Amino acid sequence: MDLTTILIASAILLLLYVFLRKPDPRLPPFPSRPLPLLGNILSLEPDFRPQFWKLREKFGDIFSLYMGGTLVVVLNGYDVIKEALVKKADVFSDRPSFFGDLATGLPGKGVIFSSGALWKEQRSVSLSILRAFGMGKNLLAEKIQEEVDYFIQYLSSLKEKPADIRIMTNVSTSNIICSILIGHRFEYDDKHFQSMMHKLAVLATDQNFTALVQFLSWLQYIPGDFFKAKKITASARDIIEMLALILNQKKRNVQDSSDVGNLIDAYITERQKKLDAGVSTTLDDQNLLKIMFDLFGAGTETTSTTIYWCILYILHSPEVQKKIYREIKDNIGTDRTPTIQDKVHLIYLNAVIMETQRLASIVALSVAHACSEEVTLRGYTIPKGTLILPNLDSVLHDKATWGEDAMSFRPERFIDNDGKLKNPEQFIPFSIGRRACLGESLAKMELFLFLANMFQRFEFLPASPGRLPPTDYKVAVVMTPKHYEVRAVERK
Repeated sequence: MDLTTILIASAILLLLYVFLRKPDPRLPPFPSRPLPLLGNILSLEPDFRPQFWKLREKFGDIFSLYMGGTLVVVLNGYDVIKEALVKKADVFSDRPSFFGDLATGLPGKGVIFSSGALWKEQRSVSLSILRAFGMGKNLLAEKIQEEVDYFIQYLSSLKEKPADIRIMTNVSTSNIICSILIGHRFEYDDKHFQSMMHKLAVLATDQNFTALVQFLSWLQYIPGDFFKAKKITASARDIIEMLALILNQKKRNVQDSSDVGNLIDAYITERQKKLDAGVSTTLDDQNLLKIMFDLFGAGTETTSTTIYWCILYILHSPEVQKKIYREIKDNIGTDRTPTIQDKVHLIYLNAVIMETQRLASIVALSVAHACSEEVTLRGYTIPKGTLILPNLDSVLHDKATWGEDAMSFRPERFIDNDGKLKNPEQFIPFSIGRRACLGESLAKMELFLFLANMFQRFEFLPASPGRLPPTDYKVAVVMTPKHYEVRAVERK
């Protein structure tokens, strides 16, 4: 046989082997036979949420997908997710490589996408800094309240006209992060701040286009930018560059720990303590810069999206808004603004916030984990390096926990018969385990102060009487409502 015939025959045999080869029976079940190179990518629907419900019903709480050549295991249900992320956290706490992380030029740094010993130290230091800011003078609450006041002024400036408040909600929550990072807020018309917000919006809205690039990396090199890989990379690098400029401007020697007024100061102070003590540390400028990027991105999008969802749900449930205002009026009144100390008295508002987080389930698949070694889970073998997706939808929308009306907006499900707030262990909008959201306490504080002040001052009504905006969402890393307009009517 000539060489051409041998090559053709070899290619045919290889294809037959790939098509006829069955997946390892030790792995969780696959919904369909993975294709060469593509895996199960072509069988996935643009909106994975209803599809994953059907796959869970058919294959159980654990099933597999091949995304390109990457093995992905989806975990469903509270018990399975808890077993993996809490009871077997030593194996399930790493992060896989992410295209969005590579795009920053600082892959594996910071707190969100790092792993191992580096991640443990960065997270520990970041948490201690945020906790310190929340104690004593309660620096966090002060910075949040300052920004809330500006946001209330913005709503008042609308003069009760219909408006989409999404952008300004983003800007306000981002300004809180900036205030924590560098010690001051930006004016809304600041050109550098506007540029950062624009590029952050690109990262938030275009990430879903790069999902295929995550698993088929060669797609980013195709001429043009169909998958937005080049746009995402440019925006991420620009934000890193802007933050690096701010970092260089703000770096200083802090002699007195009581003089620490922002995260940059606190991080550098902690690093210096370790160096002076001769302790080996991963604390450095690159990790600090990446933490700034992590907090700026994650801390802006998730909180502002939750507020945006809450107002949308309220438009569909006017009786809920009446109860919120009645509670605020009875417990706080209208002569002063709500503070974080009022949180324990506004039970119903807290229930509304929790129900918004549960029903919206804005980070439906959490952030992917990776197995650091081979492990057995519920009788299945999960190989080292497997990408793990905890399906939070399967917990937050589970009828077994929340009842047959699990897909309805009903804040009362978080209030017990004695009128006290309930917090079921299945309520995990921030995920669970060692990789639970770093900014959970900050986010809870922001959500309460923003919404308490907003509902005290305004009644939110549809842009057009009798015409409610739909509760549809855009599928992305963060599930956001489709844009809608609302009227903020000042209470008399």
